[in-house]
Amino acid sequence: MISLIPKKVLVLRDFRIRQNFFGNRTGTAATEFAIVAPVFLLMILGMLGFGIYLGASHSVQQLASDVARATIPGVTEKERQEIAANFINLNIDSYAFLKADNMKVDVKDSETVSDLFVVEIQYDASHLPIWGLADFAPMPSKTITASSAIKTGGYGQ
Repeated sequence: MISLIPKKVLVLRDFRIRQNFFGNRTGTAATEFAIVAPVFLLMILGMLGFGIYLGASHSVQQLASDVARATIPGVTEKERQEIAANFINLNIDSYAFLKADNMKVDVKDSETVSDLFVVEIQYDASHLPIWGLADFAPMPSKTITASSAIKTGGYGQ
């Protein structure tokens, strides 16, 4: 079939169509947002989740250290255990993200060093609101463990 439109006009028309298609910038911001926003939101949620977990982990370690310091006046292992239980019951509300029901505290004399006693805390962090994030981000263990050791008998002995 013979075209009645000169070839020069067809090339010019094709050039204008391409220029309009590739040169049009009206939806660029929406397209970039649609690509970047999900990745950004996942990063924000991941940082939030790990921030909460690290806050709870820090609270468990701080509690272990505070309990160890509070049990210094105890003379026997049984007395230290009672002091530790009382300290936790009185002060647990001042530690972020912690609940006394989810905690296992072990206060005992060291098995390897005679003048040392150890406070070990295992905390079940499964109540934290971060475990819904586990579907898209690798999360740490639901059990947080911390320990602290204190020398008994003072420095002069």
